[in-house]
Amino acid sequence: MTRRTSAVRTPAVRTPAVRTPAVRTPAVRTPAVRTLVSPLALASTRGRTLYWIVFGGVVLAFVLAFLFPVYWMASGAMKSPDELVRTPPTLVPDTWHLSAYTDAWDLMQLPTHLWNTVVQATGAWILQLVFCTAAAYALSKLKPAFGKVILGGILATLMVPAQALLVPKYLTIADLPLIHTSLLNDPLGIWLPAVANAFNLYLLKRFFDQIPRDVLEAAEIDGAGKLRTLWSILLPMSRPVLGVVSIFALVAVWQDFLWPLMVFSDTGKQPISVALVQLSQNIPLSVLIAAMVIASIPMVLMFLVFQRHIIAGISTGSTKG
Repeated sequence: MTRRTSAVRTPAVRTPAVRTPAVRTPAVRTPAVRTLVSPLALASTRGRTLYWIVFGGVVLAFVLAFLFPVYWMASGAMKSPDELVRTPPTLVPDTWHLSAYTDAWDLMQLPTHLWNTVVQATGAWILQLVFCTAAAYALSKLKPAFGKVILGGILATLMVPAQALLVPKYLTIADLPLIHTSLLNDPLGIWLPAVANAFNLYLLKRFFDQIPRDVLEAAEIDGAGKLRTLWSILLPMSRPVLGVVSIFALVAVWQDFLWPLMVFSDTGKQPISVALVQLSQNIPLSVLIAAMVIASIPMVLMFLVFQRHIIAGISTGSTKG
């Protein structure tokens, strides 16, 4: 007798499906830029047209405000003497005369006075870079005794009007202490007072303060002395601010009038700013305007050449890090 064993069926166990929650990545929101015109207004053709009309008008107004005086001066030298004093004035010369520029170059001895200005500005610039950089480095990194007191005394001179210092400077230049020699009619009479520039010294010190101390310590570990650290490390890093200081130094000497007038009584040694006034008697007005145009060309060219360094130096000095 056989027994039939029934197959035991085990119930299928269903494992519940595990649902992983969907991970939502947060949307990256770009910062909204606020402008005078809303983005909805710019989206329409009428809004874009109105925007560009207003933008172009503002740019044109600024261009005229800055460049029209330059054009008026340059074109005034090309007018005849009668046309130059005509009322109302003419916007465009009736006849273009270039003889005023050649007359100004010869009659007012512009080559001599331009060379005098170049010598005075170059000497003041070199001495100012050397002494102001050395003083700023000493006050910033060497930390001398009474350094803050000395810096405070230097900055206090900025509160004194420049006109109040003319008489003491003139008496000092006329009879130099200890040496008892006169620096009148000498380029040193321009160079030495230009060295004492508190603003440029403070500008350089603030830049040196931003340079990390670790850079100087690494140079000391490598065996560099104080002068080697200044020459090989700090000065290459300070090119932007040195460019700004150079522009300030050159422009200050180039456009100065009152101090060179007091120092140079000899007409042949006067810079261009003083010579234009001293030699303007019995000179036609168009020739005088042409001489002013020629005198302004070197500074304009220097700015166009070094404008990148000027902007880089200003932006570097405005941020800390």
